[in-house]
Amino acid sequence: MDLGLRDRVAIVVGGASGIGKAAAVALASEGCDVAVVDRRPPAEVTEVLAAIEAAGRRAHYETSDVRDPAGPERIAGQVATRMGRLDILVYSAGITADAVSWKMTPAQWDEVISVNLSGCFHWNRAAGALLRARQWGRIVNVASINGMRGKFGQSNYAASKGGMIALTKTLARELGPNGVTVNAVAPGMVRTAMTESLPESAVAAAVSETLVGRLAEPEDCAAAIVYLCSVGARHVTGHVLKIDGGQYL
Repeated sequence: MDLGLRDRVAIVVGGASGIGKAAAVALASEGCDVAVVDRRPPAEVTEVLAAIEAAGRRAHYETSDVRDPAGPERIAGQVATRMGRLDILVYSAGITADAVSWKMTPAQWDEVISVNLSGCFHWNRAAGALLRARQWGRIVNVASINGMRGKFGQSNYAASKGGMIALTKTLARELGPNGVTVNAVAPGMVRTAMTESLPESAVAAAVSETLVGRLAEPEDCAAAIVYLCSVGARHVTGHVLKIDGGQYL
């Protein structure tokens, strides 16, 4: 099936690892040229860039900290100029700094909100302006089921992802008349490097919450992101697609 993605240009923020990396490779496999944005040094991004090029597509990398509000407008403009256009934004940057609310420091709160929510806004704003001018585009933000249900010890993370969901729905309203769809995916626990640092008991508890008996892989999330960017999802906007194996239930 032709997904209508050939020769599109995508920016994947947080594309050096985890869900973002899988999304970058999946979009390339469907015909997109992909610019990866991440704060990792270039030496740590060679694998994803090589995978994009192995799919026969152009790869580009920009080092940037999403906490810099000036970065998105500058980088999005540079990518559009360098690669000839911009069609897709995937915002997958995210961090955790867990603690129960009475022990959470202001620094922990501010850091997570800054990366997960403020960074998402600044990138959505910058890319949205370019897509709006072209009268076509796709934005997909990587949220979390914990932004929908809350999570003990994650008031900052849950609030940031809940805010991202509200932002997604608002921008869907604002950009829809200009041919731009804005959606979010909401994974449950996913097997990434972040998950590997968790206690085995926490991972086992998450698996027990699912209905399918396993955690998602990054590629499961990437497949949903590709769908939301495709022509098949042209009438889908303001939607939050859970990818959790039934964990939310």
